[in-house]
Amino acid sequence: MDSELRHGEDHPAHDLRARVRAVLERRNLTDNVSAEQAAASWEQDRFIARARALFYARMMFLTLGLLILAVPAWSGYFGFDGPISFVGYFAMLLYSVANLLVIDHPKAGRWVTYLTLCFDLLITVVLIARPQVGGGLQSPLLATQLLFTTLFAILFPKPLAILPPLLALPITTRLDLLLNRSVTAVELLTLLWYLGLNFIIVYVLVYLNEREATAHREVVSLQGDLKELAVVEERNRLAREIHDGLGASLSSMIIQAEYILNMAREDDGLRSEIRELKATAEESIEELRRNLRMMREDFELSQGLEDYVKTFRDRTGQDIRFERTGVTRKLPPDAQLALFRILQECLSNAAKHAEAKEVQVRLDFSAEGVHLVVRDNGKGFDPGRTPRGHYGLLNMRERAMKLGGSIVVDSAPGAGAQVAFSLPCLSA
Repeated sequence: MDSELRHGEDHPAHDLRARVRAVLERRNLTDNVSAEQAAASWEQDRFIARARALFYARMMFLTLGLLILAVPAWSGYFGFDGPISFVGYFAMLLYSVANLLVIDHPKAGRWVTYLTLCFDLLITVVLIARPQVGGGLQSPLLATQLLFTTLFAILFPKPLAILPPLLALPITTRLDLLLNRSVTAVELLTLLWYLGLNFIIVYVLVYLNEREATAHREVVSLQGDLKELAVVEERNRLAREIHDGLGASLSSMIIQAEYILNMAREDDGLRSEIRELKATAEESIEELRRNLRMMREDFELSQGLEDYVKTFRDRTGQDIRFERTGVTRKLPPDAQLALFRILQECLSNAAKHAEAKEVQVRLDFSAEGVHLVVRDNGKGFDPGRTPRGHYGLLNMRERAMKLGGSIVVDSAPGAGAQVAFSLPCLSA
């Protein structure tokens, strides 16, 4: 019954994790996605959707092109009577399909789309300028240039990227002059009219695109801030509950241990056990306070490590030396916790297993990151042969891997041991 209840409680969380993982996999993102990566993924998805729409628009134009080639009057108007016209048509069809196949590629998709769109524009300029009568600025196909300006502005909303469709109008005018077609006052007005429409389209689309991208970046950044704020609030809530609940229980245990210790006046064995119980409770409450400071991000790493070394030295009687170098920096809570836990594990191993007399601890802050080195003169061990049921080294490696750090364990039987833990440059 209990397992069924637990399964029912975990089911919504499991579905949520599965849904999040599916979206991340579809967008090729990791669990630790940043706001910049999320914005880049959104922009890539938006480009792919628009590029696919461009492909279907091309299919429509290619259908019309096939009709032009099939109707003698239309093909004769444009001068497309030979086999070269069909070769050009199938070339357009092939590069349109090739563009569709590489759309999903982050870099090649954009470059291929841009180049093929430029080819489409070039072919359109040829169709506009080719007829000797009714071509150029008089062509009914001149309005297609506005469509290309719109497509370029939607797919590549950058000033230089939109330049090709804007140059199509002056190129058409120049071709009119080269083909000995005079430019009348009405055609000059048509040119100015189309230029004005082009600049309006470019301004509106680029402006709206920038507003949309800015709004999306703000939403993504706000979602990240809200997530971080929720984590901080939940961490603070847990810290309060742990302090008021478990902290109070440990404090009561210490008080009761002192009371029982005063009552046990003659039995030395009993008094020793009570003192050990009291010391364990005091150590537990100190560990609790340390964790609460980490949860509230009120933990100073260097001082915390040094204090723990002193406490451990007083309790075990080992000769433990602590050295700190470099300029201390504030680290994220996860990094501070990993450094502290690895130090705890190293000192515990030196005392329980290595039977070391001397231990050296060095904490170094550098431009590359933070490094923790713990060396002892104990009896050493073979790092490749970890006894069954001992997970200390495995836990340290997992902590290092999770934070993108590295850990090197150097030891041999009778030669002591050294653990070097390094984290890349991190900031809180």
